[in-house]
Amino acid sequence: MFNYTHWFASFPPELATFLISGLPISELRGAIPIAYTVYDLPLWSAFFWSFLGNTLSALIAIAVLEPLSNFLSKHFSFWRRFFIWLFERTRQKHAQKFAKWGALALITFVAIPLPLTGGWSGAVAAFVFGIPAKKASLYVTLGILIAGIIVSLVTFGGVRGWQIL
Repeated sequence: MFNYTHWFASFPPELATFLISGLPISELRGAIPIAYTVYDLPLWSAFFWSFLGNTLSALIAIAVLEPLSNFLSKHFSFWRRFFIWLFERTRQKHAQKFAKWGALALITFVAIPLPLTGGWSGAVAAFVFGIPAKKASLYVTLGILIAGIIVSLVTFGGVRGWQIL
């Protein structure tokens, strides 16, 4: 397992939190508890830096995915076949659900703090379903905000509950 606290040990706590929250695996789901319990940041600060880092990385992913996909598809037949397969398969499996729930589906997908959900996955989902970048940015940001609130409340409650024991 990757030990974020050792890797970012020489960084100021706010910067370490910002960077950890920008990573695809941890996002703010890992950054908020680390910032609050390991770096001793106040919960509002842990939330702020985590939200900022996670949102910025997701917005960059939203901006880069389409041009990167187009470049790879244009220059490499393997990637062209891969993207055609990915888009067709994903749209066939999930298009009905997305058509029914629309923006709420993407916001909820990003907001639920579970593995393989979050800002990065939301950016990929928005790209695959062809959601325009401006709308995707709004939906993913709202999902990250909700996830941050949930993770902050769970972290605070968990720490307080542990102190009572």
